[in-house]
Amino acid sequence: MTDVHAATTRAHREQWARVVAALTRRFGDLDIAEEAAAEAFATAVERWPVDGVPPNPGAWLTTTANRKAIDRIRRESKRDDKQREARMLQDDDPPEPTGAIDDDRLRLIFTCCHPALALEARVALTLRLVGGLTVAEIARAFLVRETAMEQRITRAKAKIKATRIPYRVPAAEDLPLRVSGVLATLYLVFNEGYLATGSGSDPVREELTDEAIRLTRLIRALLPRDGEVTGLLALMLLTDARRTARISADGELVALAEQDRGGWDRALIAEGHHLVRERLATGEAPGRYQILAAINAVHTDARDVRDTDWSQVVALYDQLIRLDPSPIVALNRAIAVAELDGPDVALAVVDRLDGALANYHAYHATRADLLRRLGRSSLARAAYDRAIELAGNTAETAYLTRRRDQLNRTL
Repeated sequence: MTDVHAATTRAHREQWARVVAALTRRFGDLDIAEEAAAEAFATAVERWPVDGVPPNPGAWLTTTANRKAIDRIRRESKRDDKQREARMLQDDDPPEPTGAIDDDRLRLIFTCCHPALALEARVALTLRLVGGLTVAEIARAFLVRETAMEQRITRAKAKIKATRIPYRVPAAEDLPLRVSGVLATLYLVFNEGYLATGSGSDPVREELTDEAIRLTRLIRALLPRDGEVTGLLALMLLTDARRTARISADGELVALAEQDRGGWDRALIAEGHHLVRERLATGEAPGRYQILAAINAVHTDARDVRDTDWSQVVALYDQLIRLDPSPIVALNRAIAVAELDGPDVALAVVDRLDGALANYHAYHATRADLLRRLGRSSLARAAYDRAIELAGNTAETAYLTRRRDQLNRTL
């Protein structure tokens, strides 16, 4: 039974986006696609423990979801819709033009990231339908309430249906209007895979990081001269290169300073560095992802944490904060400032972010570390407690708990 449960969980992670994308292509309706996919997975939970896991779980799920969708259409169709229904249920109709790249999930991303939708709605909808993230996980990524996120996703799907947004990779001249939302989405999918937010999730979801990288490579093939596409790919590669060193054998998060750098993937680092240098050679002003990639290039260039060029990291964050003056960027800059100018200077910056990041676990974790370094143990312990309360990932919780308990033993 445990093996069947694991197979079902793995199938959901690996096949959700494929099933939703295939149904969207066939039926042209996101609600039908998502609901039929959910019903197919619910059926798998009931049937697989009895019948066994099918040899090809993806094909089984797609076939079942197609049947569920057809059943729904037949139930809901009115008499004057019979002709439309008949056309929809035909498998041999000529497919709609799909664009330069024949990839169902990439087309689904571009459908969800239409400029008619607000940017946050584009990202949230794509995380749900393509990334397979739960509404709760997406709400945590946006730091908003789950009910508000549910409403945002529902409105976005309704607008796509009402305005008949097509399911295809747009023409070349339309790509620039879409790409910002697509990149933002893929970055969040990657981040959810690199360190999952769900309390019941594995700390690392490789299927999400791998898929985000694969799709970003496809977009780079569409837009090879777009600096931000290249920058995002470089950022993902340089971050993913550290994946195996970030979680200990005991399932605990390993901070950057404590990671075994010999375990980093040097091939991914070399490719990421090449892409960063390629963008620098153009002389063009870098965007957000290019600067983040450059920051990661500095970190991965250091063979030991003591070799890190913190002045360069802070200078890059200064450049980034002019483009993206968000509280999270300010928090990450403060972490670098602590290494360059000391924890007291950084803490003054962090404390000013309390209003914006009061419910963000990384804010409290950062503040706890700075207070610990300043010898303010009681305040550090309280900050660790709040970070543990807010952290959703088991690996982060284990790390923060150990740091807090170490602190307690010194009191």
